[in-house]
Amino acid sequence: MIDVCLLGTGGMMPLPYRWLTSLMVRYNGHSILIDCGEGTQIAMKEKGWSANPIDMICFTHFHADHISGLPGMLLTMGNAERKEPLTLVGPKGLTRVVAALKTIAPELPFEIKFIEITEPDQEFELDGLRFKAFRVNHNVICYGYTLTLDRVGRFQVEKAEALHIDRRYWSRLQKGETIETEQGTFTPEMVLGEARKGIKLTYCTDTRPTKSIVENAKDSDLFICEGMYGEPDKQQKAVEHKHMTFQEAAELAKQANVGEMWLTHYSPSLPKPDPYMDDVKKIFPRAYAGKDGKSVELRFEEE
Repeated sequence: MIDVCLLGTGGMMPLPYRWLTSLMVRYNGHSILIDCGEGTQIAMKEKGWSANPIDMICFTHFHADHISGLPGMLLTMGNAERKEPLTLVGPKGLTRVVAALKTIAPELPFEIKFIEITEPDQEFELDGLRFKAFRVNHNVICYGYTLTLDRVGRFQVEKAEALHIDRRYWSRLQKGETIETEQGTFTPEMVLGEARKGIKLTYCTDTRPTKSIVENAKDSDLFICEGMYGEPDKQQKAVEHKHMTFQEAAELAKQANVGEMWLTHYSPSLPKPDPYMDDVKKIFPRAYAGKDGKSVELRFEEE
């Protein structure tokens, strides 16, 4: 199971009813942020979630509305006497950018580790949750992220019994371990069925539509995508500033065959996205206007 919460859905500047861009994901005792705009801590408090268990913060790019909340977040973690390392992930230059922001948070009681994304596609992992950063098309280097939680096949009791595998090893094999015994070596593939459908989440913002988005979002259970502009007359502005319209995001969701799409990263000139959603749903019926605090539990399919 993965908990997902849109903490902030605003782009460019915060509004009284809309914080800047941030997504929080909780999985197996871990918490991950994607982007940390101004107001992220307040949005987190409003949701009732805590910054203390955050293990990783991923950044799509280094525009202020996506990273301006980081110094305060680091100070809050430090004031809570955090000791565990924090991993920061982002485009090349991340270490330099964070060093500059840390001038107002110079002394922290925990280590910061860095993963700089230097390739068009780059993968990493946190306790079985697989991440893939993929390059998109903004006016600075920018990445989208997919998070995938795989699900192994069912344990085949009859196979384990036929191989005379001691029951004390069954759970370890199911978790992916290889077991060495006097009777021989037993691998998970010997007792597990075909892999089952896992959970896939894709997050993408600040970009024009690209082939990479469709490829990486393909068959996602949830696709969270920028919808900077809902108004039909903002198409040219979206092109000039390398953002997306609601309709363009819906086309991507349709092409990628996702389970559900949430729009986010609205322009300050767009006070309410709802009036434009009817046209969006004509393109992709399972599209929804994201709102601060909107959340869902993504679960494995029941069989």
